[in-house]
Amino acid sequence: MIRVEDGLSLAHGIGGRQDLPIPALYAYAGAFAALFVSFLALGLLWPRSRFSGDTAGRPLPAAVERLADGPAVRHTLRALGLAAAVFVVAHLILGPDDPDRNPAAGAVFVLLWVGLVPASLLLGPVWRLLNPLRTVHALACRALRRSPRQGRPLPARLGYWPAALGLFAFTWLELAAPEPSARSSLLAFLTAYAVAQLAAAAVYGSAWFERGDAFEAYSALLGHLSPLGRRPADGRLVLRSPLNSLDAVPSAPGLAAAVCVLLGSTAYDGLSRSPGWIETLETSTLGRTGAGTLGLTAACLVVAGLYASCAGLSQVIAGRTSRAPGPVTAFAHSLLPIAVGYLVAHYFSLFTLEAPRIVAIALGADNPAAPALLLGASGTATLQVGAIVLGHVLGVVAAHDRSVRLFPAARAVPAQVPLLALMVVYTTGGLAILLRS
Repeated sequence: MIRVEDGLSLAHGIGGRQDLPIPALYAYAGAFAALFVSFLALGLLWPRSRFSGDTAGRPLPAAVERLADGPAVRHTLRALGLAAAVFVVAHLILGPDDPDRNPAAGAVFVLLWVGLVPASLLLGPVWRLLNPLRTVHALACRALRRSPRQGRPLPARLGYWPAALGLFAFTWLELAAPEPSARSSLLAFLTAYAVAQLAAAAVYGSAWFERGDAFEAYSALLGHLSPLGRRPADGRLVLRSPLNSLDAVPSAPGLAAAVCVLLGSTAYDGLSRSPGWIETLETSTLGRTGAGTLGLTAACLVVAGLYASCAGLSQVIAGRTSRAPGPVTAFAHSLLPIAVGYLVAHYFSLFTLEAPRIVAIALGADNPAAPALLLGASGTATLQVGAIVLGHVLGVVAAHDRSVRLFPAARAVPAQVPLLALMVVYTTGGLAILLRS
């Protein structure tokens, strides 16, 4: 289904039950079988942890690393990021009100938000290099003759909580705010966001952006599934298994909250297109914005509540009380492949249809037509189902490896049963939303 909102064609769910080359029941059965077989195979063949995210990886040649870290590449990318930000702000201030002629909203909601998914999966945390707020902060520090790193130490308890709040605020703008594509709405949000980020960076230095900037944290978390990344042990640029990279995700406070916002908001985005919810929005005494805010919040809380309950139950079954990270934090990294699977499934058609059109508008074309669907309806539906199932299988692998590392050998596999049940629930729910009639 293609929804047109404020002139922006949001093709979030092309490919449905009728487009699958197999009956939907087979898709559910195949997904359950993939999870169950993976769980059994891991329990029998994977008795000890095999991932070492801090030290794993094959270093790239020194010449490649010097080029990637060189000032020419860094300065070029910073200039590109800043130029793109100026372009968007200029169109929000001076551009036409018609979104079919103004590329600003599409640049933010499609090229940035959705485009960061494939870019980060391929190249790692690219937004750190492009982030215009980092560049503005660095230029301001240079003018004041101070180091961008200068500032108070970040409190450890903050962790990913600022990023989680920022992600929720942005998804609220996209999914619940009135007229999110309007120039005034988007300009007000981006201005408030930039002021808050730069004020925090003035206090804590450039270290703030890594965890406090929602888009940089978003790109960095997705980048942990990239084969290209930095090895934490020595900072080398390496090629490594994405699962080894996933194992290196910092177990910081708020990590689970940030990932659950991604999962919950994507689920709500799909549910919000159902006829029943559309009718609820139209008739609610809270109004569309109030009901949408409540629905988005509830979706995120349900996802987080299910995960926290199952992770806590795993610890109870394992009977482990030690200085190891709490179960909610320790297993949060296993949700990242699931979140990526949902993002790919939900936004693939949007990106392939809208990104070329937005670029054409930015280059001066007047309301160009969207291109044909890249894989066709059947191919898109198959890719969407495959992305969800693969994401959950990788989540099972990541959770198993962490479990055999943290829990006693005799209880490591039984302790994973609640997390397996969670994966089944998430998979079934994700497929149900995706394959809705």
